[in-house]
Amino acid sequence: MKRRSIPYILLVAVVMLLSACRTPDSDKAPATDALLVNKEYTAPQFSEPERIRLIADALSEAHQYYVDCARTNHLPGVVYGLVVDDSLVFSGGYGTIDTETMLPVTEQSLFRIASMTKSFTAMAILKLRDEVKLSLSDQASLYIPGLANLEYPTSDAPPITIFNLLTMSAGFPEDNPWGDRFLDITPEVLIEQVNKGIPFSTVPSHHYEYSNLGYGLLGQIVSIVSGIPFQGYISKNLLEPLGMKHTLWEFTLAPDSLLALGYRWENDGWTPQALLHDGAFGAMGGLITSMADFSKYVSLHLSAWPPRSEPEKGPVKRSTLREMHRMNNPTLYSDPERFGNNSNSTMLGYGFGLRVIKDQQGVLEVGHNGGLPGFGSSYMFYPEQGIGIMAFCNLTYGGGPVRSANYKVIESLIDQGLFNPRSLPVSPVLAKRKEQVAELIMQWDPQLEKEIVAANLYLDISREVRMAEARDLLGQCGEIVSVGPVDPENQLRGSFVIEGSQGNVKVYFTLSPEAEPRVQWITLEFIPFEQ
Repeated sequence: MKRRSIPYILLVAVVMLLSACRTPDSDKAPATDALLVNKEYTAPQFSEPERIRLIADALSEAHQYYVDCARTNHLPGVVYGLVVDDSLVFSGGYGTIDTETMLPVTEQSLFRIASMTKSFTAMAILKLRDEVKLSLSDQASLYIPGLANLEYPTSDAPPITIFNLLTMSAGFPEDNPWGDRFLDITPEVLIEQVNKGIPFSTVPSHHYEYSNLGYGLLGQIVSIVSGIPFQGYISKNLLEPLGMKHTLWEFTLAPDSLLALGYRWENDGWTPQALLHDGAFGAMGGLITSMADFSKYVSLHLSAWPPRSEPEKGPVKRSTLREMHRMNNPTLYSDPERFGNNSNSTMLGYGFGLRVIKDQQGVLEVGHNGGLPGFGSSYMFYPEQGIGIMAFCNLTYGGGPVRSANYKVIESLIDQGLFNPRSLPVSPVLAKRKEQVAELIMQWDPQLEKEIVAANLYLDISREVRMAEARDLLGQCGEIVSVGPVDPENQLRGSFVIEGSQGNVKVYFTLSPEAEPRVQWITLEFIPFEQ
């Protein structure tokens, strides 16, 4: 192993001293241990008690999707799995990890997962942030001084921050596949590269552009702030607590019987691809893991949802995980391979080491692809459905094909009615106000109005106009048969249906932000029976 240079050691010492001097007030992470909590709040819940079993039983044909994927795209081997909450309910493999020995792929086989590593590096940064050892708003040059000497594209450009590196908005140029060939460089070479200068493709904080270099720099920040190499920090503080005992950075430490070798398809045959050793760019794509191990990581992300009042299990806070899933720099996105072919009006952005998608059905998808010479991978998880799916293969940049197979599995669950989000329970105040709103629009009792009507309600639309509209629409309903339950949109907003003999009236209402929430808005909609 090469010795660290004296300047590099001094840099680590200086930044560790600065980090030690940081006070909680200088960090942006919110304190949560002193929060007052409403004990009446109930988190969203799944309504089907047999949900996990039903999903597992519905995957009998899913194996064939990956077999077809491998055969069509010349994958030597592929491994796949589906997680529901904290359980790996479906997994399997097809093909081989080594075209000479023809060892079969299993869920214990070790694949390099390339850029799926990035979220581990991001999580390490956030853990240090939560420990008040750095701030996401810190200028990155505080830790890597050479960044202060870069020539920015404009005089009004903001300095690069840790947040910019996390969200790929530092202004660095897209560097695939250039970065893939630098996995094994030393920290000294990476810092030297910075000191020589980095060209900007865009102004910092102005655009998203994929940057392996940025995540390589984040790895160095983890090393500098923690005082140990980022690989050791991530292994000790993230992998070990999760029980990911077989996940590693250096391929020479993996058993030959488990290590997947990488290949490229050319001239109607597989060409072996040399495995690169671990190095400074490992922070952007160096992890080697199994399906059995990686499923635990996906379960960790799923465990962050929904927000709730339960003890934290770590290794990072649930709110920190949800912060990783937040979309930055959103743009319109079209992907005909995505399930349901629902590519129109889909938003794509980047979280912290994670791609974030929100489609027109409101489905939130979080995940990432991985690609290196010899390897391809893809995973995505759905926080509101509690489902995660992932696949690894040993073909150069095979992430696209295995992602398509993943989408086919999700689409099969949708077709079988098993891709359902949690339902939001009705809050006590919303349930109470719903009964009172129903009584109000049918009786207009002045005493009731004093109790529940917010100050703005009759200023926005007069009482007389509201009464006339309600009487007209309820009159069209005929005889009132029943008043349905409230359908909550959140804790303080919802709707319900007044059912009549000749039609229905749908009532939307919203409560005010007061200590005793009052009705600040009511909308009525007549729904005639279908002829």
